[in-house]
Amino acid sequence: MKHALPITLLIGTLAGCVTPAPQLQTEHTYQVEWIGERPLIDRSHLTITLDNDGRAYGNAGCNHWFAHYTLAGNTLSFSAAGTTRKACAPALMAQEARFLDSLSKIERWDISATEQLRLWPAEGKPLRLWPESK
Repeated sequence: MKHALPITLLIGTLAGCVTPAPQLQTEHTYQVEWIGERPLIDRSHLTITLDNDGRAYGNAGCNHWFAHYTLAGNTLSFSAAGTTRKACAPALMAQEARFLDSLSKIERWDISATEQLRLWPAEGKPLRLWPESK
């Protein structure tokens, strides 16, 4: 019985040290850094924002894109994306096509040890994103 208080204090101290795991945030914009095994073309700007109402949108590098998404725990999926119809340099258009294709294959998300958001397809490497600074 004489050890009950120190153990209670230790448990309370350790519980205070536990930080919550980073979470995927809605109503927040993430900037894409990598699409699978490839980094983005220099100075291209791709983004993903998830609204609270199930709509996703952003910049695909040349065009704006939009889709619906479903988020449940660590599972995440996107409907086929629509886009505006602007034409850009062929390399930028190819990157945009890879990005939009990869969105349709996303099945889950996680946060890496460096707090980078990763969107994982069933097979292959993830999309890797950082929170966009305001």
